[in-house]
Amino acid sequence: MKLRGTMTTQVNDLLIGGVALKTLKKEYGTPLFIVDEEALETTAKTFINQFQSNQFETIVAYASKALLNMPLAQLLDEQGLHFDVASMGEIYVLKRAGINLEHCYFHGNNKTSQELEYAVRSGVGVIVIDNYDELDRLSKVLETKEIKQTVLFRINVGIETDTHRYIQTSTNTSKFGESIHDERIMMFIQELIDHPKLDFRGFHSHIGSQIFDKKSFYAACDAVLNFQAKVEKELKTSLTWVNLGGGFGVYYSEGDSPFAMASFLKEYIDVIEDAMQKYHLKLERVIIEPGRSIINDVVSTLYTVGGSKYTIGGKNYVFVDGGMSENIRPALYEAVYETWTSSASKQLEHYTVAGKLCESGDVLIETAQLPQVQPDDLLLIPASGAYTYSMSSNYNKILKPAIVGVKNKQSRVMVKRETLEDLVRLDVIR
Repeated sequence: MKLRGTMTTQVNDLLIGGVALKTLKKEYGTPLFIVDEEALETTAKTFINQFQSNQFETIVAYASKALLNMPLAQLLDEQGLHFDVASMGEIYVLKRAGINLEHCYFHGNNKTSQELEYAVRSGVGVIVIDNYDELDRLSKVLETKEIKQTVLFRINVGIETDTHRYIQTSTNTSKFGESIHDERIMMFIQELIDHPKLDFRGFHSHIGSQIFDKKSFYAACDAVLNFQAKVEKELKTSLTWVNLGGGFGVYYSEGDSPFAMASFLKEYIDVIEDAMQKYHLKLERVIIEPGRSIINDVVSTLYTVGGSKYTIGGKNYVFVDGGMSENIRPALYEAVYETWTSSASKQLEHYTVAGKLCESGDVLIETAQLPQVQPDDLLLIPASGAYTYSMSSNYNKILKPAIVGVKNKQSRVMVKRETLEDLVRLDVIR
């Protein structure tokens, strides 16, 4: 297993932020999400410090859907990040955390009138209009407001990427944005420009997630800025912002080849500046929206082994006290993870790490070579921060895990473990 962040090893134990896993298990129980706060701060600073230009303002907006809670939002805000949100709920969490909502970019392909009303009333800085119908809903919300709402328009540049089809977002069949090849698009953009209640600044584009090819981002950047220049020329306007989204790939397991983020961000700035010059654009602000590449590496999930089973069909299972309820990615995307165990055995075996839920598909790791495990051994899945807790459920009425932060040999609760009472809190009985 590749060590991440502040991880260090001891005999039959592993430390994160200077805190032993056995100590965390004893104090908080399992399953448990562990946030390496020092590593998180380092990652955030890398994005902020390396994505810099002397030609335009640069903004790094954290994609909240990857993982969001109030203490996490406060940590990221302290590092200088803005926020990409996709629902009224995410806006509410940031609001409760005391985040300046002017630093929010509100996305989504089907924002309801209620959500748009809440966003405008709460002072969300930028609303990213996704489609033609959404303009009508936003216009009605703004009718009675004495404000001018800043907006971007999400465009689809038709670039396909080498990633799972569920997380491609810029193909010609994507549900997100409007195609730059749609014959109606110039007429719609003119509406945005002329709208009395909108401050239309430019375009947003996002090509997908978990992408390892830098050239995909460079090609998308060129396509977006080329289109922006075309709009300026045809409609005789000036657009000064562009949001290029995120989707930068991360390392989960052997075979993943993410690029070095620090050097990529500098190259990315060069590509943007070259495209600006090429298309004679005068950009004032460029935004990127990393989520997975900020949070995934700095969060690990800790489990306790319940037992093992060797089937007559040749499957060697090790069972843990969680499963697809807190990490559905292996079942949904066939995601592959690495793992570590506290077992003291010298004998290695091939295992399938399975959860406790009543589904045959409740498998966290299909194949893992581990020391022979015993009941009560600890099992850690590192680099499991993105789209795990945020996609978690109460299937089988499983309680959602706690989230703790660790730093400088100290730990703290960021999100409490659910209780049985939480499971019926919203139920109404006769």
